[in-house]
Amino acid sequence: MEDYQKRIKQKLDVLPTDPGCYIMKDRHQSVIYVGKAKRLRNRVRSYFTGAHDEKTTRLIGEIRDFEFIVTSSEIESLLLELNLIKKHQPRYNILLKDDKSYPFIKITKEKHPRLIVTRTVKKDSGKYFGPYPNAYAAHETKKLLDRIYPLRKCVTMPNKVCLYYHIGQCLGPCVYPVEQAQYQAMIKEITDFLNGDDKTIVNDLNDKMNAASEMLKFEEAKEYRDLIQHIEMLNYKQNMMSSDMTMRDIFGYSVDKGWMCIQVFFIRQGKLIERQASMVPIIQTAEEEFYTFIGQFYTLNQHLTPKEIHIPMNVDIKTVESVVDSKVIQPKRGKKKEMVDLAIKNANISLKNKFELIAKDESRTVKAIENLGEAMGIQTPIRIEAFDNSNIQGVDPVSVMIAFVDGKPSKKDYRKYKIKSVKGPDDYKSMQEAVRRRYTRVLKEGLPIPDLIIVDGGKGHMSSVRNVLENELGLDIPIAGLSKNDKHQTSELLYGAQAEIIPLKKNSQEFYLLQRIQDEVHRFAISFHRSTRQKTTLKSALDEIEGIGPKRKQSLLKHFGSIKKMRESNIEDFIKIGLPEKVAQNLVNKLSN
Repeated sequence: MEDYQKRIKQKLDVLPTDPGCYIMKDRHQSVIYVGKAKRLRNRVRSYFTGAHDEKTTRLIGEIRDFEFIVTSSEIESLLLELNLIKKHQPRYNILLKDDKSYPFIKITKEKHPRLIVTRTVKKDSGKYFGPYPNAYAAHETKKLLDRIYPLRKCVTMPNKVCLYYHIGQCLGPCVYPVEQAQYQAMIKEITDFLNGDDKTIVNDLNDKMNAASEMLKFEEAKEYRDLIQHIEMLNYKQNMMSSDMTMRDIFGYSVDKGWMCIQVFFIRQGKLIERQASMVPIIQTAEEEFYTFIGQFYTLNQHLTPKEIHIPMNVDIKTVESVVDSKVIQPKRGKKKEMVDLAIKNANISLKNKFELIAKDESRTVKAIENLGEAMGIQTPIRIEAFDNSNIQGVDPVSVMIAFVDGKPSKKDYRKYKIKSVKGPDDYKSMQEAVRRRYTRVLKEGLPIPDLIIVDGGKGHMSSVRNVLENELGLDIPIAGLSKNDKHQTSELLYGAQAEIIPLKKNSQEFYLLQRIQDEVHRFAISFHRSTRQKTTLKSALDEIEGIGPKRKQSLLKHFGSIKKMRESNIEDFIKIGLPEKVAQNLVNKLSN
């Protein structure tokens, strides 16, 4: 029995029966999962006994140690779990990202307030309304309000009135005094409108339309009529609506085959304006996963906390109330119960539709790295880092490193290296410098160590990298090489002290993964080298000429467009744009050489 297994067994024997949180760690002592339990002993021991589904089995295969924290209650363990997930962001937990933000309309809290559309909700004193289902709906609503209410439009106050003042869409506070009472009256009407009460505006516009019509101002009357029709279109009542204007979110979920789909309906101004579906792998019980999800849900900026939250009957209302600041309701009958049931039904449909996509994605990523590890005889390479060089006959040599985590590119971990210690075209030494700089920093800062390093090249590249890792840094990391065929396509995977070919089927997902890695590292290296070469070209052509500083260089490039155009010009062309004769002569001489 390995040391870590003995250590885990000893810890399992002394686990308490209290409620609390447990923290699972991998071989690098990185936190990979955080969970909560009513009884720590029962829950944690269950991971290491009996059969499990595929996802849990994969988690257990990576566990090398665990810790636990005892709490005084289940509610406390849920709150602690949320904090630990937020701190460590474990790979196997639900990681909600701020990758989608909905648009809101905001009335700013300023002396001269503005009406803006924003996707960022801040804890300031402004008033936010939304979210809107898309940017078009938000901008159309703002455009309508801009035509009716003359609030300030300029971000910075100008020293004279602008076009908006002349067309009646601004009161001109930059020049003329405006009473705060006038602003307050407009803000109240805008607030009422955005909260669903459009009667005041429509009645006012009707009065103005009739007055203009009686005075035979038909164009003005037509404009008021168009505004009324626009309001009616914006506030067209949907089939799904509530009998009041309460801001509420409705939750429903469905479970199947170890996965959970959670549907959220956003009810605003009595209308269902948006829904959001989240797919969650179940590692705890379904109810516990739901509590964790809803606890994280309102920590994201794009989710405003509503006045009411409606949840299914089979979850504990007190637990939900402990992690949200809204009134929590479990509808038992009527329209509200129907909406919760509808959310559950949508979750069930989404879950079924997603299974094939999930299976396909896992076969391309997680399954691919598992099969790759088996073929190479190493542990599953969860983190793969790949290196490549780029230069033209030794000019402007660069190296890059990309990272794939769980079979997917992790672009935040990509790194670029301008080669400093190598003169001339030496691929081996260039790669050695990049590897040395990368893993010196990894060791110094305690960054994650990869499970596999891939170099774009063969035996020579592998040997040069191994020399740096083992002899200079004392690291023992598997190193593989990727060779290409005559058509510059991924051909063979090399691995081992003697760099032997690892047989992989050309139509297997693990081979396709290697192709994606090699194509991505090559693309990244070429693009970095191209940008470096362009900067060097501009520098060598203009920066060393006496009398040409940054401003003149910018002016020359703006006028001529390129170095090529400058080479085709004569000294008179440069004098015409204001260059002194001596400087123009130096420039012509330099470019001609």
